[in-house]
Amino acid sequence: MLKIDNIVKKGSSEIEGEAKKALMSVLEKIPFLKITSVERGANGADILVNLAIDDKKQVLVVEVKSNGQPRLAREAVNQLMRYRSAFPSAYLIFMAPYISPQAAEICMKDGVGYLDFAGNCYLSFGQVYIEQTGKPNPFRTRRDLVSLFSPKSSRVLRVLLNNPGRAWKTQELADEARVSLGQVSNVKKLLLDREWITKQDGFLLSEPWLLLVEWADAYSYRKNEVRNFYSLKSIPQIEADLAKVCRAKSIEYALTGFSGAARFAPAVRYTRVMAYVYNTGEDVASLLNLKEVESGANVMILGPYDEGVFYGTQSVDDIRIVSPLQIYLDLKGYKGRGEEAADVLLRDVIKPKWSKGK
Repeated sequence: MLKIDNIVKKGSSEIEGEAKKALMSVLEKIPFLKITSVERGANGADILVNLAIDDKKQVLVVEVKSNGQPRLAREAVNQLMRYRSAFPSAYLIFMAPYISPQAAEICMKDGVGYLDFAGNCYLSFGQVYIEQTGKPNPFRTRRDLVSLFSPKSSRVLRVLLNNPGRAWKTQELADEARVSLGQVSNVKKLLLDREWITKQDGFLLSEPWLLLVEWADAYSYRKNEVRNFYSLKSIPQIEADLAKVCRAKSIEYALTGFSGAARFAPAVRYTRVMAYVYNTGEDVASLLNLKEVESGANVMILGPYDEGVFYGTQSVDDIRIVSPLQIYLDLKGYKGRGEEAADVLLRDVIKPKWSKGK
């Protein structure tokens, strides 16, 4: 079993060694196939495998990358195509610790096989046909994933997702997201690796849906400080009182979750107030006479894990609401009917906005 925590720390030769082991473990299980040699290709190929299948010779040329994101997969495919002149009848294979579905599609479109250390593969040559998909990424803790969804990086993502169709220069995006130029450059590289942005008079987010799916998968509203309360007042009254108190005390706040979703998608029904309240030292719960409880709560107050949650906040009927994007993230992993409400918001509000931005 590979050590997941250490995979990103390995050098290229070690990754190639792991790739060779993974490939051999697959090939050795094929009874009618004989491996005659495994070596490094003289023409620069990372791994060159010579096989015999029913006395017929078959060559496998393998390109190995430490990352299986789409941009690197495309680079690998292009490199493999250059080996065609030296090995015209060879079967070409791309290998990496984990190959994303988008990267796999790039390979298959050009007739290139692939295999990753998680067990996902597509190999089709001679009498051999092996296809295995859907294996999850065991390396999800890798640094680029953590970096892409860190608090500061998330500020950049919010700006990109909330402004569909806009091309950004690095400096103006840094100013808008209130982060450093280095932070924007780091996020830009990670998105380029996934081929989710295109260079067009700056750079433009071209795959908002793929970004949102991966972010929602990595996100939980519990990243915030969560406190639960109970009030005898009605839900509309609690929300109105919260807005009034925060305005009077100049405290930054905004409704989220079901409270926010109902403002954009009236079909959403709910029985619990959910709101971000910036930590200013003022106990808003006491000012609202809320009772903190462990169960039976009808008010949830979130202390934001980062001020970026307030990006795109707007007023609806004199009450502050976070952006539909933030509401979606907070609801997607919420128990009960949270996912259902998130999907309504995505269908009725977020995707139509993206379509207009194209």
